[in-house]
Amino acid sequence: MLHYMDVGAESLARAIGARVKQERKRRGWTLDQLAATAGVSRRMLVNVEQGGVNPSVGTLLRLSDALGVGLPALVEPPASRTAKLTRHGDGAVLWTGDQGGQGVLVAGTEPPDVVELWDWTLAPGDQHQSEPHSAGTRELLHVQAGTVTVTVGDERFALAPGDALAFDGDLAHSYMNTTTEPARFSLTVFEPGVGAAHRTETPNA
Repeated sequence: MLHYMDVGAESLARAIGARVKQERKRRGWTLDQLAATAGVSRRMLVNVEQGGVNPSVGTLLRLSDALGVGLPALVEPPASRTAKLTRHGDGAVLWTGDQGGQGVLVAGTEPPDVVELWDWTLAPGDQHQSEPHSAGTRELLHVQAGTVTVTVGDERFALAPGDALAFDGDLAHSYMNTTTEPARFSLTVFEPGVGAAHRTETPNA
């Protein structure tokens, strides 16, 4: 979760809030209906829509899945062109570690089968705990520099530069840097059937 509101974070929070509100109203849902469908509190949803909070990645995933749009769509409106270029430094910083690391969403596809491409850095001592994603989610992680320790369920893996790991993202998992040197890795997240769990349900079910 972002722990401070710098100019970039504030702008991103406003953009996410506007997008969530737009998608909610497009479906004719009330705040209470979306909150219940996504499994988040009404207060959190109000804060998100007002752009006054930088929600955790977990909260964003719950909202994007409930709305059936995928996480990349909450960060920016769908592109009208088939190719979408993201310049270095223009990705969405959706996580900032206590020690200064970052999780940056640099690219993504549209639903129903959403693929996200992330650029992660972990400063020494940084750790990101992720709750289980929607059923069927898979993650591919490739270490660029440093050492990354990944925990998936009850399994633990220490990955060195060049090592890669494929795992089920619908299990609780974490990424951490237990060394004294910075670490960097690329992460691809595949989330099939975004919104499928909610398409046959009424919002207030």
